[in-house]
This record gives sequence, structure tokens and C-alpha cells, in this order.
Amino acid sequence: MATENQTLAQFYSTDRNPFNYASFTQVGRDSATAWLTLDQITQQLNLFDDQSQDSYLSGLELATRMAIEDYLGYSIFSTQYLVYYGNPGLYNTALYLDLPEVTATSAGITVNSVKYYGDGFPPVLTTLATTGYFYDPTGNRIVINSLPQTLSQLSANPIQVLYTVNANPIAQYPVIQQAGLLLLTHLYNQRSNSVDTNLKTIPFGVDVLLRPYKPLVM
Repeated sequence: MATENQTLAQFYSTDRNPFNYASFTQVGRDSATAWLTLDQITQQLNLFDDQSQDSYLSGLELATRMAIEDYLGYSIFSTQYLVYYGNPGLYNTALYLDLPEVTATSAGITVNSVKYYGDGFPPVLTTLATTGYFYDPTGNRIVINSLPQTLSQLSANPIQVLYTVNANPIAQYPVIQQAGLLLLTHLYNQRSNSVDTNLKTIPFGVDVLLRPYKPLVM
């Protein structure tokens, strides 16, 4: 089947440039699992045998981990995304759905569901059987065997993919954890948004430790 309409070529072709999703949003982020242990934290802060601040330190640990993730531009614990796609107008043929970029150090993804709005009024969200698609890790995309011809013409983005980026192994790298401990120490010592003195960044600090793991933006 030849595809002459260039607006459809991004769905039909194996070429991933440009990406063919309309938008995506983060719908789930692990905000419960501890990354740095209280033992690591109390040793870093020299709070031996002091449990009076454990609750505060646990909250600070979570803030530190999320700040590290935001700096790197990707999560080191599992994160879930929902991706929306427009109507490709293609039926009875394979369809390629690009996913947002996944860092090279990632432990891969889990596709939770592929859904579409059927041609009803109002449109009804229907789950596609798992036998009708698979994840292609070499292209970071979902390959759908074919779409039903009942795809809604009324929905702006009738196709949805829910997927989870698995926990990243760099969470256990000593250099990443050391950066986390340095940042946590700073947050612990600076309990206000402003200080009276001029602070200086230490050599081989958080930025230097994390920079090699921050993806380049081309």
C-alpha cells in the first residue's frame, strides 16, 4: 500500500523522524520507595543514634531524589506516561507509534495498554488486545498489526498508549548516590530560601558527578 499523503507517512513509515505522537503526559511517578537509606543519610550528616529527625530526613530524601531525576532529565525509579496520537487514517496495515525518548541507561519499558476511541457518539474508549501489538525496543515504538476501521473521526487524538519506564539501574551507581548525599546535605543545612553569606560551589560537587549521566540534547 503506497502512502502518498505525507501527513500519514510518519505513521506508516519505519522512519522515526519526526515523532508521530501528538502529546504525552506523566501520569504516575514513584514517590514512595526510598532511594537513599536512613543509615546512609545519618552517616553523611553525622547524626549517629539520633532518630528524632527520621521523618524529616525521609521527606528530604524524596525531594533529593526527585531533584536528581529532574536534573538528569529522566527518572531513576519507575514512571508512567500516557501518550496521545492523532487519527492516521490507515487501516489493514501495520502502524508504528513512536514513544518519547527513553535514556540509553534505562532498563526498558512495560506497555500497560493500547486504547482507541471507537466510532460512536459519544466515542467509546476500547482496549486493544495485547496480541494486536508489540513493543519494538530497537526503535522505541509500538507496532500495531492493524487498527479497526471503527476508529473515531470525532476525537482529536483517538489513540492512547499507557506505558511505564522501568526503574533505572543507575540508581545504584555509587557516583549517583554520592551526588544525592551531597545535595541532601546542602538541603539539610540550608533550611531557608535565602542565606546571609555568599555560597560557593565545591569542586567535584553534584553537577560534576551527574554531568556524565545527563543525556545530550541534539
